[in-house]
Amino acid sequence: MIEPELLLSAYAQGAFPMGMPDGEIGWFSPNPRGILPLERFRTPHGLARRLRRNPFEIRVNTAFGEVLAGCAGREETWIDRTITEAYHRLHQLGFAHSVESWRAGRLVGGLYGVALGGAFFGESMFHTETDASKVALHALVERLRERGFVLLDIQWITPHLATFGAEEIDRKLYLARLRQALTLGCEFR
Repeated sequence: MIEPELLLSAYAQGAFPMGMPDGEIGWFSPNPRGILPLERFRTPHGLARRLRRNPFEIRVNTAFGEVLAGCAGREETWIDRTITEAYHRLHQLGFAHSVESWRAGRLVGGLYGVALGGAFFGESMFHTETDASKVALHALVERLRERGFVLLDIQWITPHLATFGAEEIDRKLYLARLRQALTLGCEFR
């Protein structure tokens, strides 16, 4: 079990946990660190067209457990039982959140992460319909901007996240931005 205090302290210091294949929990603070600059977030053309058609209903924190299960529901995953229990507890305490894409009353995609001060730590995304997780990411960025957040941590860059303008920064710079973000009193809800 990962106690909430330990998990929040790790985030505040730039580290995060992942379940390892041997059943242990690994702690990571990558260098370089992946971030998605909120001020330079790019909406790819295909997604912009999709957003104009408004194919999904966006909800926040209505199906956290289902989003977490969707993110864990892969052949290879780092979201094991210990991780699942830890983030459920953080959600109950108001630190972990989900942004969800719904269609016709069904959850079809989403993401989850942790909010501390003016930082949001994106953990994972999933989709069962094309673009559902991308629409949730777009909604997350809008929400963070509206509420004054200054840092969207994505841990590592993937080709998928690079299309949105993700970039890598040195750990020292990341930690300086994190310290500044943690001084802000932003509210995710």
